Amino acid sequence: MLKKKQLDEKYTLIFTSHFPYNVKSRGGKQVLLGIGGNIGDVIRRFERLLVHLDRSTFVHVIETAPILKNPPFGYTEQGDFYNSLLLVETQLTAKVLLRYLLRVERLFGRKRSFKDAPRTLDIDMIFYENIKMDTHELTLPHPGWKHRDSVLIPLSHMKGRVL
Repeated sequence: MLKKKQLDEKYTLIFTSHFPYNVKSRGGKQVLLGIGGNIGDVIRRFERLLVHLDRSTFVHVIETAPILKNPPFGYTEQGDFYNSLLLVETQLTAKVLLRYLLRVERLFGRKRSFKDAPRTLDIDMIFYENIKMDTHELTLPHPGWKHRDSVLIPLSHMKGRVL
């Protein structure tokens, strides 16, 4: 099942069986993840990612947003991106969760060639509880999230439990 809603000439919302999705909380630290990609069948990859994370002992997905098809930013000489948000619960610390998410990206074919390059899957930690952090490997909240339609539009469609 795939439904599309054209927001304007640049943005389209896509609804699937798992985007949006909402289940009961089990407890744990709440983390908002941004996911994106523009190589291959990204919608199918997002669905597979959700199944992969649901089977994980490290995170529990409690809510997803609809998928947003939107133009790239930064490096613009590439195809449109698909983006969504996942609200997850975890017992992992932010840095350990980051290492886990980087492994998941590689498992789904992520290659890092240059900043803002086309990609199969990108997973960003937008928020981790109310923690503020600025280290070499991780900045929380994610810098620039307030200025990215790829975060703000899907976030506006979530049920309101987000941090």
